[in-house]
Amino acid sequence: MEKAASPRASDIAYDKIRQFVLSGHAEPGEQLTEEQLARISGVSRTPVREAVRRLENELLIVRSDSKRLFVADWSADDIDEMFVLRGMLEGHAASRAARNITARQLEEIARISDLLDEAVSANPPDVAAFLAHNRAFHDIILEAARSPRLSAMLPMLIEQPVVSRTAKQYRVGELLQSARDHRELIAAFIARDSHWARAVMTSHIRRAFHAFSITALRRKEQQQRAND
Repeated sequence: MEKAASPRASDIAYDKIRQFVLSGHAEPGEQLTEEQLARISGVSRTPVREAVRRLENELLIVRSDSKRLFVADWSADDIDEMFVLRGMLEGHAASRAARNITARQLEEIARISDLLDEAVSANPPDVAAFLAHNRAFHDIILEAARSPRLSAMLPMLIEQPVVSRTAKQYRVGELLQSARDHRELIAAFIARDSHWARAVMTSHIRRAFHAFSITALRRKEQQQRAND
């Protein structure tokens, strides 16, 4: 029996640095050094450089004109564009999923929706669980869409630390509305109505943008008060 190939050092570095950035351990705009990233990933600087190039392509790390590395810091215009693109791509994914989703996937997505409801109904709401189940819900839609291109493009928009950090401060009403959107998406999938599914997903993402914007403003005001 052949042994499984050991992961390459650059893949190890990529996974560990990516998790470091996505977890929010580094603030947007914070400078990173190759030495620091080598310590985090436990490999030498050469594979770190290859990993950094991949993370630059995913817009998680940016390089300045002076070649210094920074955690990506998204402007208001960047965030608006991100949600516009998400609405287009996830709307298309939902439309395809309505045509292609299997009985097993429908059963699984309904189970996850129940978990989302439980997370929101907790006192206080379990936001961490909600975010995890929300990601699983959207992953099934992407799987059901059966589109390698969508599978390659969407994670770059969804997996951004600026999104997860702000989503953790969503209010109960915003979480409840999101859970209702998920239920309506399931109804559209059961009906095999691609137009309905696209419309619900597009409005779901746009509503998330406005909730995100309000929450981001609250977060900024809190930071300003803390610094005063």
